[in-house]
Amino acid sequence: MIFSRMPRTRRRLRLLALAPLFLFAPPVLAQEAQTAVAEPRAEAVVPARPALWKIADKDTTIYLFGTIHILPENADWFHGPVQQAFESANLLVTETMLDSPETLQKVFMDKGMRHDGTTLRESLSAPERDNLEKALLKLGLPAESFDKFQPWYAGLVLSLLPLKAAGYEQANGIETQIETKAAASKVARHPLETADYQIGLFAGLPEKSQRSYLKEVLEQLPTLREDIAKLVEAWKAGQAEELAKLLNEDESDEVMRKTLITNRNKAWAKWLKARMAEPGVVFVAVGAGHLAGRGSVQDELAKAGIRSVRVQ
Repeated sequence: MIFSRMPRTRRRLRLLALAPLFLFAPPVLAQEAQTAVAEPRAEAVVPARPALWKIADKDTTIYLFGTIHILPENADWFHGPVQQAFESANLLVTETMLDSPETLQKVFMDKGMRHDGTTLRESLSAPERDNLEKALLKLGLPAESFDKFQPWYAGLVLSLLPLKAAGYEQANGIETQIETKAAASKVARHPLETADYQIGLFAGLPEKSQRSYLKEVLEQLPTLREDIAKLVEAWKAGQAEELAKLLNEDESDEVMRKTLITNRNKAWAKWLKARMAEPGVVFVAVGAGHLAGRGSVQDELAKAGIRSVRVQ
């Protein structure tokens, strides 16, 4: 499907939509700014039908479930084919383990801080610095709040602030809910990536890509809640191609695309192909952006001769 050209600002949604670890980013700054944003409004629960696929042979079935790592409370998704698939599985596979928030926060701080002797504001151009300081002022944060941090980390935390105000919490994330259910039913678990590796992908992005991401976050902050709401609604409706359009289609930074999407999808497809040699039922839950659009996990599986079937 060919989509109309979309603003480059869509790219900023990827860090929030593709990386479950980001819900564990150190919350200090977010707590300081909570008084500067509105309280979330209570909304009625709307049943969701997020997308689900499967690949199978005579003795192995693997379900592919696209998740949204940030959700408000009004998401009723665990029913129908998704619930049946999850309850039939003897192995849960996720992007990474979320067992130790304290450890994750330490990794965030280690990889998110600057080590070149300069501050973030010193590294920015005058217009970029001005935009950052104006955004921090509106959020009730000091101008020096992110001086010690890398651009990607500043953009991430700034993205989280309006979402926390809108009711998006760690406990509502699909990974958190799924892992809680897996622990209760004692289902075996397997991470596709380590926490250190995943955070390192973002921290290792070139300075140009990081600064571009921060710039776009600052530009879109006034409408970020609305943008994420569109993403969540597409996920609830199982609109995989709409998710691809919102997350991936207009990515002009090829380094970022390869680092965050293409290379990981290839690696995961390779793992899935190998896992098909073992019998059993596997429930794979990864960010919805990995299961939609050009270069998706399903595309990579198809290249290996493995056909995926849409279940929901």
